Amino acid sequence: MDVSVTDLLLALWPLFALIVAGYALRLRGFPSEAFWPGAERLNYFILFPALLFSSLARAPLDNPALPDLAGAVLLALGCGWVALLICKRVRGWPASRFGALTQGTLRFNTYLGLAAVGSLFGEQGLALAALMLALMVPTVNVMSVWSLTAERGVSARSLLLPILKNPLILACLAGVLVNLSGLGLPGGSDRLLGLLAAASLPLGLLCVGAALKPQELGGEVPALGWNSAVRLLLVPAMAYGVARLTGLPTMETTILVLFFALPTAPTAYVLTRQLGGDSHLMAGIITLQTLLAAASLPLILLLLEG
Repeated sequence: MDVSVTDLLLALWPLFALIVAGYALRLRGFPSEAFWPGAERLNYFILFPALLFSSLARAPLDNPALPDLAGAVLLALGCGWVALLICKRVRGWPASRFGALTQGTLRFNTYLGLAAVGSLFGEQGLALAALMLALMVPTVNVMSVWSLTAERGVSARSLLLPILKNPLILACLAGVLVNLSGLGLPGGSDRLLGLLAAASLPLGLLCVGAALKPQELGGEVPALGWNSAVRLLLVPAMAYGVARLTGLPTMETTILVLFFALPTAPTAYVLTRQLGGDSHLMAGIITLQTLLAAASLPLILLLLEG
């Protein structure tokens, strides 16, 4: 990646401005409290899958770096998962706490990630990022569900069924199949998908801001602090080491590190609450990481450039 500090800031500040705008709009009750859950569902089930599908349907699947990129993604996630399991055993965390801390360490804000990649690398970067998501989304979801439910037992069916029904995963699979079939996106369908996709990331970032809960930051300050430092600094450093180990090219390295430097996903709060985890801790982690990422994400990318 060959960008100046100015270029980097120009690419990233509008993304965080949308997050702040979403928080400000919800704080003022505009357009209404009922709007945001509906907007999140529209994005999750329609707009964002359209973006992933269209990106993967046109992605260059013959990219020679793809096997190394896939290996790097799985290796980085595996290293993080093993480290968390060791910490759980040493610290004796219950599943309710372990699940929140796991999601704070391994999950990622997909909207912010794709928006940042699109700003920095355009369509080529989005295609690579979508391919990464096809691996990362199911893997991280399995880890998240298991971490929240391991103590009371979980069947393979209950663990895998939500993954198989996930609209993001289905969109990724469908996009890859269309790509491999050679059918393309005929009859103006590419334009339709493009219109849907264009609405996804701005709406997603507004919803991220609307989901912030600053009132939760007064809780477990040490846990919030170290978990955020691990996610925003240590995990991307680990991802960079994996990228060097696997010999990834420059753009693939940057995208890999960027996704491992993202704050955790706002949807982690919903999953934590549904599965009996520590939802207050999860809300604080989401909020603090999102706020701190406005400084840490440009710093990580600048260090990569150096």
